[in-house]
Amino acid sequence: MTTMTAVAPARSFSIPTHWRARSGYIVLLAVLAYLVVLPMVRLQILAFEDGAAGYKSQYGRYDIAKTLGTTAALAVGSLVIAMVLGTLLAYAASRLPSRLGWLKMIPILPIVMPAVASIVGWAFLLSPGPGYLNVLLRKLPWWSSLESGPVDVYSVPWIIILTGFGLTSFVYLFVSSGMQNISSEHLEAAQISGSSTIGIFFKVVLPLLRPSLIYGGGIALLLGLGQFTGPLILGQNSGVKVLTTEMYERVSQSPSDFAAAAAAGSPLVIFGLAVVLIQKGLLGDQSRFVTHGGKSFVNPTGRGTWAAVTIAVFSLFALVLPLIGLIIVSLTPYWSGSLGWDLFTLANYKELFRTNSIVESVITSIVTSIGAVVICIPIGYVIANLLIRGRRYKILGLIGDVITALPMGIPAVIFGVGFLMVYTEPPFILYGTRAVIILVYVVLMLPFAVRMQMTSMLSLGNTYTEASATSGASPFVTTLRIMLPLMRPTIFSAVALIFILLTHEFAASLLVRASTTQVMGTLLYDMWQNGSYPMVAAMALLMTAVTTVGVVIAMIFGGRNVLSKL
Repeated sequence: MTTMTAVAPARSFSIPTHWRARSGYIVLLAVLAYLVVLPMVRLQILAFEDGAAGYKSQYGRYDIAKTLGTTAALAVGSLVIAMVLGTLLAYAASRLPSRLGWLKMIPILPIVMPAVASIVGWAFLLSPGPGYLNVLLRKLPWWSSLESGPVDVYSVPWIIILTGFGLTSFVYLFVSSGMQNISSEHLEAAQISGSSTIGIFFKVVLPLLRPSLIYGGGIALLLGLGQFTGPLILGQNSGVKVLTTEMYERVSQSPSDFAAAAAAGSPLVIFGLAVVLIQKGLLGDQSRFVTHGGKSFVNPTGRGTWAAVTIAVFSLFALVLPLIGLIIVSLTPYWSGSLGWDLFTLANYKELFRTNSIVESVITSIVTSIGAVVICIPIGYVIANLLIRGRRYKILGLIGDVITALPMGIPAVIFGVGFLMVYTEPPFILYGTRAVIILVYVVLMLPFAVRMQMTSMLSLGNTYTEASATSGASPFVTTLRIMLPLMRPTIFSAVALIFILLTHEFAASLLVRASTTQVMGTLLYDMWQNGSYPMVAAMALLMTAVTTVGVVIAMIFGGRNVLSKL
């Protein structure tokens, strides 16, 4: 009799889906922590070495109190200006009738103009001697005896004013977004009760905008503290110093003093961390901020004259005047207070496109910006998905939330110094390459990539993904066939915003660039330092044109309302 032995089938080993997802998130967060956190840690370790020699060197100086005071004044002053103007513009935009709805885009347009171009444009207009507006002002009877001035754009008050103009568009975006969530029923009730436009604004609109004002104000305060472009270009020769320019000077001096630079940035890092953590604690569950139902904020049917005039006046000062200054100087052989038709020439533009270094800087700016966008958008999508739908990965979600929020709270110049330190040593020596520029760009843009896509996911809810999962579709298929098509306008808005900010980026780029690897902003600064003012103006206009083309392309693929979704 034959005995038959049953052979047990071989067990197939497979990793559960949620463990694969967890492992993927852990790897991604580890990479992001290396990019975001390591430079900060290295800087602080260096600042405390040799008995905190960096802190002693930086904060033992006789003029440090003045530097700290100027930094605080710049942050608070620009915050006040941006909050007042941004809120006023958002309310004005909400009061525009439908036929003037296109004016809502005007307060966003200054974002398209590089900050360095705007600052330089105002320098051409309000420089005490040859500034064109100052020349006109000196023709007035009460200033006719002056040989310079009456306005000094290189002074602290004017640096604060111009910084406030630059931050206004960001506040406008936050407040106008919050304005869309105000039900028209509140406004109609106030109007029926006899409240005036001003009364409605202060009694109804402002209280309902409190979350947007707090969030937008926090962002504007952080951006004000980390301002670098205005203080460096306008304040360098007049002795105006803030902590960010101190960091740059410490690194640029020979020999470089990284320890003192790290110490100079410490207050900004601490404050940024505190704001980010407090913000996380106050906001809590992001799903609470899904747009509520009810009657939406509808456009009024009145003439909206005051609203249109308000927006037009802002655009005149924030956009038109600096552009005029740039155009005039770019068309002249030299910068002086006098003008004549015989002076106008296109020679500067011809030189612009004949100079290899300028062409290379444009190519480098476009390549590094696109490279960072290609990397940043998918990372932002994954992290946003983790924050919203990763309920079983709460700890990982918290870590990802903090890591991706840090670059918003910490000035770009600090990341520039940190990357300069980390990537000039083994194991990754990347200094002077496009790769290090792309990496620092990715870090700086993480908050924008995550927040914008997370907002879109929140507005879509879970209905689509749950229905797709019920039908048997994998998460990848759900993303490809459902989420990405639905989120296309938001994704292209994120692409547009990130491209705008990166083609403008100046602070971090100035520190990680090399003489052979320049972007447009750093080359413009070198021209400014060398006194090539007509070429500076032409270069600034070229930067603006490159950014505009990028935005137009994003609008072609993402729809005309790309900018409105910023």
